[in-house]
Amino acid sequence: MDSFWDYILFLIWIFLFIAYLMVLFQILSDLFRDRDLNGWLKAVWVVFLIFIPLLTALVYLIARGRGMAERQVAAVKSARADTEAYIQSVATQSSPADQIASAKKLLDEGSITPQEFEQLKAKALA
Repeated sequence: MDSFWDYILFLIWIFLFIAYLMVLFQILSDLFRDRDLNGWLKAVWVVFLIFIPLLTALVYLIARGRGMAERQVAAVKSARADTEAYIQSVATQSSPADQIASAKKLLDEGSITPQEFEQLKAKALA
């Protein structure tokens, strides 16, 4: 690098290359996320992405960009719903009264001994 501007140009090329890689990985993940496209068409897209990468990426973004966005939104909504359901299931704590009532029911059914009931009761009240 002979000058400051050579360094700036080098940084611009690196930025463009990383941006291209991000687009390429987004296209590949969208290809494999799409349930409407059969395996042969996915393989054709991948082959074209390997041999004619820039043109194929542009054609894919133009031809399937709207569907790409819709699939991404659906995936994000699904992940958010799964996360919220998991958090809700983990965060739901029963009150001590509920825990004691549950232990009493087990005692009445004969599933636990009176000593185990007392241990569960003490644990719920602690």
